[in-house]
Amino acid sequence: MKALILVGGFGTRLRPLTLSVPKPLVDFANKPMILHQVEALVKAGVTDIVLAVSYKPDVMAALLKSYEEKFNISIEFSVEKEPLGTAGPLALARKILTKDDSPFFVLNADIICDYQFEKMRDFHLAHGNEGTILATKVEEPSKYGVIVTEPSSSLIDRFVEKPVEFVGNRINAGIYMFNPSILDRIELRPTSIEKEIFPKMVADNELHTFDLDGFWMDVGQPKDFLTGTCLYLSSLAKRNPEQLAPPTESYVSGGNVLVHPTAKVGKGCKIGPNVTIGPNAVVGDGVCLQRCVLMKGTQVKDYAWVKNSIVGWNSSVGRWSRLDGVTVLGDDVQIADEIYVNGASVLPHKSITSNVCEPGIVM
Repeated sequence: MKALILVGGFGTRLRPLTLSVPKPLVDFANKPMILHQVEALVKAGVTDIVLAVSYKPDVMAALLKSYEEKFNISIEFSVEKEPLGTAGPLALARKILTKDDSPFFVLNADIICDYQFEKMRDFHLAHGNEGTILATKVEEPSKYGVIVTEPSSSLIDRFVEKPVEFVGNRINAGIYMFNPSILDRIELRPTSIEKEIFPKMVADNELHTFDLDGFWMDVGQPKDFLTGTCLYLSSLAKRNPEQLAPPTESYVSGGNVLVHPTAKVGKGCKIGPNVTIGPNAVVGDGVCLQRCVLMKGTQVKDYAWVKNSIVGWNSSVGRWSRLDGVTVLGDDVQIADEIYVNGASVLPHKSITSNVCEPGIVM
């Protein structure tokens, strides 16, 4: 079986983190985002993975080579010279996707969810039509394009963009399964699969929806990255609670705390809920961490408070300092002692020595 992962371009929504590494390599729950997807695809029997990229494929090559060896799979790059939208990359990778007649998965690189590729595969093979869209239920469907199915059927009848009146609450989750015949519908040019291809498939009664049972989040921007982390940790607490850190003599846990074995945590800390502490991170005494992510090599010094924030690789937060308001520190950012930062995106290699009270970009 095969899969195409739509990696895309510069990852501008997730800056400043993507100024240092491509989006698929940004750490999510202490491992690169793309590794979550690769592991789930391998579990479902996928042996050939194509990455549709247009930015820094060389940076990803070494890491993906190690995945090939670890999982005994093939990973190839399909490099776009110009942005091809969400359908064009399928045409560009036609040669790989048509190696045989088996169906293939297509997914966006910034989707984190309870991947159910095995169930989706079985469902797709059972209905026998050309395509399946994974759908997730949302509380406010008026903000999205809603999927409407035939009565008592999984066959899609139409899509309604940001409906004023309630027509359903299921939206496109950005994960698909297709038969190779879909490639006959796609030309090698910038194309939207949602706006140009799916309506034609619906008209031909060839597109079904499969409901996701579990959490889902597009983590392509910082506030959603944090929300996705919370959902992931909550799911982990139900599925594999032994992977989460139990309270220790050093700190009080507020729940759903993921601590890398190489991280060090000081005394008298309050950590949680929903905190991820990465490899070789150092947390000082009396630190308070809530709904935040500390990436590899970070340091949070004594009595600092980090909330609703992402601390990028090798960054440091000073004594008695406070981060809040979806603050994101890029790689190697230094926050001085007793500093307040609220909602700032701080570019890599910067030093902050005065308060940043208003959201914005610190260059």
